[in-house]
Amino acid sequence: MSFLSSALDRIKPSPTIAVSTKAQELKAAGKDVIGLGAGEPDFDTPDHIKEAAIKAIWDGQTKYTAVDGTPACKAAIVEKFKRENGLSFEASQITVNSGGKHTIYNAMVATLNPGDEVVIPTPYWVSYPDITLLAGGVPVFVPTSIDTGFKMTPEALDAAITPKTKWLIFNSPSNPSGAAYSAAEIKALGEVLKRHEHVWVFADDIYEHITYEGFSFKTIAQVVPEIAHRTLTMNGVAKAYAMTGWRIGYAGGDAKLIKAMAKVQSQSTSNPCSISQAATVAALQGPQGFLKDRTTVFQTRRDLVVGMLNETEGITCPVPEGAFYVYPSITGCVGKKTPGGKVINTDEDFVTYILEDYGIAAVHGEAFGLSPHFRVSYATSTEALTTACTRIQDACAKLK
Repeated sequence: MSFLSSALDRIKPSPTIAVSTKAQELKAAGKDVIGLGAGEPDFDTPDHIKEAAIKAIWDGQTKYTAVDGTPACKAAIVEKFKRENGLSFEASQITVNSGGKHTIYNAMVATLNPGDEVVIPTPYWVSYPDITLLAGGVPVFVPTSIDTGFKMTPEALDAAITPKTKWLIFNSPSNPSGAAYSAAEIKALGEVLKRHEHVWVFADDIYEHITYEGFSFKTIAQVVPEIAHRTLTMNGVAKAYAMTGWRIGYAGGDAKLIKAMAKVQSQSTSNPCSISQAATVAALQGPQGFLKDRTTVFQTRRDLVVGMLNETEGITCPVPEGAFYVYPSITGCVGKKTPGGKVINTDEDFVTYILEDYGIAAVHGEAFGLSPHFRVSYATSTEALTTACTRIQDACAKLK
C-alpha cells in the first residue's frame, strides 16, 4: 500500500512553475536562458504599497487576523468592487486568501462533491482542472480555437452543461491566450446561464487592469446581474500591482459560500499574511494612475512579440486583448526535423527544442489544454523579448 494519498494521482505539478524553475536552474548553472514562462510582471511593487507594509510592521500588525481577512482589508475590497465594477457587497460577502489560487481552492473544496462537474473553457490556466480534480470534481472542457478568438461560444457553453454541472470557471482576460470578452459576448453567455439556474460562476478577473486599445473590461456579475447571486467574483493584487510574492487574492459572493470557504481556510492556512493585507489596503485605496502607464508598456511589448512571431516561419500569433501572454500556433512546425534530427511531433517537443538549443523557456500548449501552441509571457524587458523572438525565428528557420 502506498503511503501517499491516491488523490495525488489525479493531479500533476504546475507546468508553469516547472518551466520557471527549470529556467532558474539553467541560469544558476551559467546557461544563457531567457525565461518566458512566468506569469509575473517585471515591475517592482509601488513604493507607497511597500511603505504601508513597513508601517504595519512597526505598528505591530504582526499577529493573527480574522481567518479570511481584516476589517480594513475587507472594507477596501468592498470599496474597490463598488468603484470599479459596480458590485455591492457587505463585509460578510468578502473573503481574503493567500493568493488567487487559494481562493479557487477554497471555493472548490467547499462546494464540490464527487462527480460534480466544473465547466472550463480551453485553453485554460493550468490550475483550474487540477484543483477541480483534487476537490473530487470532474473537469468538463469546452474547446475554443484561433478561429473563435480563443473564446467560448454560447452554443458550446450550453452543450457542456449537464444536471451535474456545479461551476463554470470564467477567466477574462485569459491566461494563457489573452482573450478578453466584451460586454456583448458576456451577455450572450449570460443568457445561457440564466436558463441553467443550478450553475454557479467563478469569475477570475485577475487581469482586469491589463487590457489594450481602449477595451472596456466588465465582469460577468456586472453585465448579467440576474446571476450575481450565484457568482463568485475573484480578483487580487498580484498582476496589476506587481505583488505576486505578497500572496493576496480575494473574492466577493454569496455570504453562505463565503462562510463555507472561511471554514476550509480555518483548517488549512488560517489568515493571510497580516502585513500583506495592510499592503493590499494601500494598493486598492492609493494612487491608480501607474496602472495605465504599465499597461502602455505591456502593449508595446505585446506588439513587438506578436509582430516578430508572425514573421516567423511556421508560427501564427493572434493579437490578444489583455493580460501579458500570447498563445501562438506552431501548426507549421509540426512534422519538421530539428538540426539534431529530432522530429517536432508535439508542442512539448517544440518548447524542448527552443530551450535546449536556443535557451528560450516557454510553456507548451498541452499544459493549457489546447495544442499545438505554446505560451509566451511578455512580462519582461523589451531587450530580452527582442533577443528571445530573434532566437525563435532562427530556431524555426532551421527546421526542415
